[in-house]
Amino acid sequence: MDLAYTPEQQAFRAEVREWMAANVPVGALVTLEREDGYRQHVAWERRLASGNWGMVTWPEAYGGRGLDLIQWLIFEEEYWRAGAPNRANQNGIFLLGPTIMEFGTDEQKARFLTPMAKGEVIWAQAWSEPGAGSDMAAIASRAVRDGDHYVLTGQKTWSSRAAYADWGFGLFRTEEGSKRHKGLSFLLFDLNAPGITRRPIRQLHGDTGFAELFFDEVRVPVANRISGEGEGWNVAMATAGFERGLMLRSPARFQATAARLVELCRAQGSRVSPGAREAVSAAWKGAQAYAYNTYMVASRIIAGGHIGAEASLNKIFWSELDRAMHRTAMQILGAAAELRHFADGEVNAWLEGYIFSLSGPIYAGSNEIQRNIIAERLLGLPRQGAG
Repeated sequence: MDLAYTPEQQAFRAEVREWMAANVPVGALVTLEREDGYRQHVAWERRLASGNWGMVTWPEAYGGRGLDLIQWLIFEEEYWRAGAPNRANQNGIFLLGPTIMEFGTDEQKARFLTPMAKGEVIWAQAWSEPGAGSDMAAIASRAVRDGDHYVLTGQKTWSSRAAYADWGFGLFRTEEGSKRHKGLSFLLFDLNAPGITRRPIRQLHGDTGFAELFFDEVRVPVANRISGEGEGWNVAMATAGFERGLMLRSPARFQATAARLVELCRAQGSRVSPGAREAVSAAWKGAQAYAYNTYMVASRIIAGGHIGAEASLNKIFWSELDRAMHRTAMQILGAAAELRHFADGEVNAWLEGYIFSLSGPIYAGSNEIQRNIIAERLLGLPRQGAG
């Protein structure tokens, strides 16, 4: 891995920096977990697309720029350095988009990818069910074939963005009597289709970006199935790999948080305890280590390699790093930082980030599941419960 940037990469960085300086909204947007904030973030997605920055690694034919992973890392560094908003369409561009790119037909790519890159269609993730959270193989929602349609019945829960998004993706059981990961199909559905009911879920901070979804004989064209009937498990595992791998949580996001944490520590001066100072130092070093590791993995992928089960290492690392950084910030700020409605903008941002960071070890596959994957697939240990 060469850590020196080429002149072309440096010129690209300057281009991104200039565009962000001219276009990033002044002041923080309302949280993405509220409808007014969601609308603000969608407007930002479309502003990004106006500069052709919606998803820079995708081919130009689908609204991208055809750039490689190193250029994507540079883009992300400038994005977060500029203080740009969170992405409303992260479920689409970072999870579903790569899935369609790998498993979709040419018709599906043409139909779904460009509106995704342009922020015209915002996607919700619909993995979990009341009886199938981290254990996705326990999914019970059904899709029964009726001619050139499937008829969907069942319930999804904890569906991120589903309260306001346009479309969703998830697994449904298409083979009657099938068990576990057999007989599942990966389907895309319009969240405004007849028969779908959304019920927003109020979260710890009181906002409602998540939702339950109820399917009452919802008709979905067979053309909305990604890959073959009954092959949904393999598709979903690829999607989960994208979620845990490089793109959902780029290192720049955590480097920016670490930089804010260092500034917070400096601003509080002698009031910061020695223990908190050590935690700030560890956070900064952790963010840099994650960045170097990501550059190493990106270089390997560009050379024809792959990430595989190592994505589980990434997921555990960034989720625990994020939680540690925000916990340290709350420790530095003191108890008053927990008074959400009375805190100023910067303090409130730390509180919002802290509450969200608590979910990091749970979403994208709980860290307990990731540790099992590491034990079995990377270390070669026997499966849990095996004799």
